[in-house]
Amino acid sequence: MEHEIIDTHLHLWDPARFRIPWLDGNDLLNRPYDVQTFREHTAGLNVSAMVYVQVEVAPAYALLEAQHIAALAAREPRLQGIVAWAPLEDGECARSILEALLAIGPLIKGVRRILQGEPDPAYCLRPSFVRGVELLAEYGLSFDICIYHYQLPAIIELVRQCPAVTFILDHIAKPDIRNGALEPWREHMATLARLPNVTCKISGVATEADHAHWTVDDLAPYVRHALEVFGEDRVMFGGDWPVALLATSYRRWVETLATLTSDLSPEAQRKLWSDNARRLYRLPAVAR
Repeated sequence: MEHEIIDTHLHLWDPARFRIPWLDGNDLLNRPYDVQTFREHTAGLNVSAMVYVQVEVAPAYALLEAQHIAALAAREPRLQGIVAWAPLEDGECARSILEALLAIGPLIKGVRRILQGEPDPAYCLRPSFVRGVELLAEYGLSFDICIYHYQLPAIIELVRQCPAVTFILDHIAKPDIRNGALEPWREHMATLARLPNVTCKISGVATEADHAHWTVDDLAPYVRHALEVFGEDRVMFGGDWPVALLATSYRRWVETLATLTSDLSPEAQRKLWSDNARRLYRLPAVAR
């Protein structure tokens, strides 16, 4: 694996620093995962830059989380972007935290407000949420979409309502790989991909499969469909470390994706592994 890799989906955390409720009871993940551990897990791979994505700390800690990662980036130059949390459901009131985030500095590239846990699949279409998302365009921030596959119809409508916002779909919308279900995920992904302001991260895929027994063939139809409908200019690699450790080592995921994309042209491979990330997350041309 000789490609330069920009990882567009990195998590770091210490449960003793910020409260992270969803880690409770998870013996594998409920422990510190820091930059040094990431270096160990990626040894021998050419990871040149990373984008940190918020880890769903308790909301009271969210601004502190972004500030902490920005301070950490001063010591780890490969940390070149941060996707932070903001309460977009508050509509116009979200301006206050968006302005506080931008005050942290140019590392703030976007916002993620996770939707996968919302009982109402159309939660994102509530007027106040739509308004919160619309604000992101004013501040030059993108929106990372984190949903389950059955929430795609509402997301398609949200994207249509916010044409000035750049959307980045995490984890290929978490299809039901474990049960081998392709439809209606496949149709919905094709519809979403026809909207020009959406990009797709090829990330978190093994986590949606059988954690202990998945194979490359299990993932292949999902990865290939996402690549096909979004095209070579709107896909990016994401490691989703350390969450992905539930199903795969970092190296195994990289090698799996390299296998599934070995038929792409060298240019398309560079776009997937690094070039698109640099352009879409507005990262420096070279490591700082």
